[in-house]
Amino acid sequence: MQIVSSVAAMQRLAKRWQRAGARIGFVPTMGYLHAGHLSLVKRARRSVGQSGKVVVSIYVNPTQFAPTEDLAKYPRDLKRDLQSLRALGVDAVFTPGDAEMYSSLGATESRPTGFSTFVVEEKLSRAMEGASRPTHFRGVTTVVAKLFNIVLPDIAVFGQKDFQQAAVIRRMVRDLNFPVKIVVAPTLREADGLAMSSRNKYLDPEQRAQAVILYHSLQAAKAAVKIKSIAAGRLKDDLTEFITAAPLARLDYVELFDPATLEPVKLVKPGTQMALAVFFGKTRLIDNDRL
Repeated sequence: MQIVSSVAAMQRLAKRWQRAGARIGFVPTMGYLHAGHLSLVKRARRSVGQSGKVVVSIYVNPTQFAPTEDLAKYPRDLKRDLQSLRALGVDAVFTPGDAEMYSSLGATESRPTGFSTFVVEEKLSRAMEGASRPTHFRGVTTVVAKLFNIVLPDIAVFGQKDFQQAAVIRRMVRDLNFPVKIVVAPTLREADGLAMSSRNKYLDPEQRAQAVILYHSLQAAKAAVKIKSIAAGRLKDDLTEFITAAPLARLDYVELFDPATLEPVKLVKPGTQMALAVFFGKTRLIDNDRL
């Protein structure tokens, strides 16, 4: 397994693989890998086959964090991550620093000072995460576009837990003609249903016990629409009451929408997508599922 920290070196390696006829599968991550991340790596390997190459990037991208968010304390454990990826037979891990990705970005800055080119998706990114974190998707689309130009993948794998992010990336790839196939892999969950996330480590035992309310609310909504279609406003009110019954839960949003367009629906029925974000203390968790 090769560990590459230079943009130029990663591009050279990818081009060499391309000339040899190898397909490249890519999984972009911010590290602190869990079983959910590793499932994406396995999916990438299946997609390109044993003759292909799998690249994982580990980079905590500062431009997708607002100044008030958890950039400085975002969990990191590169040594453990590399051990996990080596065990899966990953071909290369791209581990750039901020100065490599954003040439004039200082070590303590949350956004670059001399970097002025950003990729912005203007429709799918407005609601939900985009409304709660206004600068988030600009940072995501910019860094993913950069990574695609560096790693040169044929296939890139993202997780369904970040449903809106995957939709925005798909749209960017379509609109900007990136020659990359986007694969969205299922959400992996803990035994009690909580979606796996690097941020789960922030939860204290009481918060962790109550955090399963996200999964339970998804299940409750599924059960409700299986009986009959429900007005979106009524179901959102019911879900808000259900979620906030957990004493430590602070609801950011719950949305019910068309999975293809991300437009809100007026009538919720099987096939509607539900997404939500809930705070437990300073820790913000997200989840989603098809009802």
